[in-house]
Amino acid sequence: MARRYDPDRRQRIIDAAIRVVGAKGIAGLSHRSVAAEADVPLGSTTYHFKTLDDLMVAALRQTNEGFAEVLAARGTLEDTRADLAAELAGLMGEWMAGDRTGVELEYELYLAALRRPALRPVAAEWIDGLVEPLTRRTDPVTARALVALLDGICLQVLLTGTSYDEGYAREVLDRVLRRGGATGDGPAGRTPGHRDGPRTGSPARPPSS
Repeated sequence: MARRYDPDRRQRIIDAAIRVVGAKGIAGLSHRSVAAEADVPLGSTTYHFKTLDDLMVAALRQTNEGFAEVLAARGTLEDTRADLAAELAGLMGEWMAGDRTGVELEYELYLAALRRPALRPVAAEWIDGLVEPLTRRTDPVTARALVALLDGICLQVLLTGTSYDEGYAREVLDRVLRRGGATGDGPAGRTPGHRDGPRTGSPARPPSS
């Protein structure tokens, strides 16, 4: 019997791997469990993904697209007049307001890089993919600090089961930006009239007239 042409099989295997992790966690992921979920022969999974790490890399790369797509669709990071802290806080709120299971899945695969070195370059891709558009509005060091802060806030929400507080996120993001510098027409990448706030991190006072 001729072999049936199945051009979408690789993608179906990746989708199945994501579903398996979502239902059973990383511990439940195997070539056999994915083959069963995708309804393909076991040999197909090992043909397309020789190791489990190869399969996890593909799954992580696909889930990484979620937040980046929300960032690109919003488009407001291109507007230098927009409040960057407010935009990022709103962006995170939009992402967290969706399917929380999907967000948890993305972070489970992301954090698996702690134990699986093969996943670390993909995790770094996710970070760099967020840092790059942010450097259009601020300096690279501040951009990385913002991504780290967004990561931390998201993890706290997921781990504690609390609701996302957009106001809090906006405030702390603004504090980081005040220590860095939002892109604008002023010197050193700061918006016109920017002054550093006191060492306590309180918002800067407006210049006196």
